[in-house]
Amino acid sequence: MKLDHIDFKILTHLQENARITNADLADKVGLSPTPCLRRLRRLEADGVIKGYHTEVNREALGVNVTVIILVKLEREDDKALRDFEKEIKKRDEVMECYLVTGKFDYFLRVVIPTLAAYEAFLSETILRMQNIATVESSFTLREVERKVVIPLPTPEAR
Repeated sequence: MKLDHIDFKILTHLQENARITNADLADKVGLSPTPCLRRLRRLEADGVIKGYHTEVNREALGVNVTVIILVKLEREDDKALRDFEKEIKKRDEVMECYLVTGKFDYFLRVVIPTLAAYEAFLSETILRMQNIATVESSFTLREVERKVVIPLPTPEAR
């Protein structure tokens, strides 16, 4: 799918405020409401827009611990990778999981209420998985920057 400058404007405004009305969005991108809604539906149907979410203040809910976990598997064949990923996707605490290059195989960002809850997550989930060679955990001290808005390239740069 080829995106043009209007599509990028729509995406930019939706990232800033996903609750914007179609009429306001249309006004901001220079379209009338019907063609704007048609473009929006196309972006959704084509998978450019994956969904709409509410950002929740996790500290207000008592989810105060963020842990960066690096995992090294004993084997790195396709089945081993699929098995690990299948199990990790079942865990709500895992906010992000990336297959990475380098010394470790996976980078995880986990949010959890307490250190005791993390200890239970580690011992009852990660360390019970088959094929785990090494796990390194780092606890964040302070969130310096966390972006939820993706910097969009210009249509010409694509």
